[in-house]
Amino acid sequence: MPRPTKQQIDDEILDTAAGLFARHGFKETSVQRIADTVGYSKTGLLHRFPTKEALQTAVIDRCVEQIRDTATGVSDLPVGPERDRAVITAIAELALDQPGAVALLLSSLLSEGESKRALEVVGEAISEAFGDAFLCDETRALRVAGALGALAVGSVALRDQMTPALTAVLAEVGYDALGHRQP
Repeated sequence: MPRPTKQQIDDEILDTAAGLFARHGFKETSVQRIADTVGYSKTGLLHRFPTKEALQTAVIDRCVEQIRDTATGVSDLPVGPERDRAVITAIAELALDQPGAVALLLSSLLSEGESKRALEVVGEAISEAFGDAFLCDETRALRVAGALGALAVGSVALRDQMTPALTAVLAEVGYDALGHRQP
């Protein structure tokens, strides 16, 4: 079996850290707990991420980068059903690949203080993906929030059962929440 690449190791650490931050909060999640969960020594983990704060920043930055990549991928599409489907599908796939990141996003909606920066930065990326104007329309803003909530809650609740087929169903549930008429 080939050894994991540096990127694969970092991805595993970041997703695990995101899930632990979501479950226990930043203050209550120790570097040792993260290291134990991913099967590395604390020293080895600190070699990759020198502080817990650096790890938290990397987790947030990675999530925002992925959402911004989605926004870039749909930037040529006009705001509307096609763009919404592409964004929702990409976020559902993120939920399949990185359940910890989605759990962190969900927990940041419920917490105050330590997750405020995450929520603000992620909110900007989400706004970019769906089209900045969605915040000007209260109904649309609620529908986008509902769609994202459905994705987050569904993926966290079913994290151990998530498959590509179930991810497609999850994306459809999120898309339906946006209120577009089905053909």
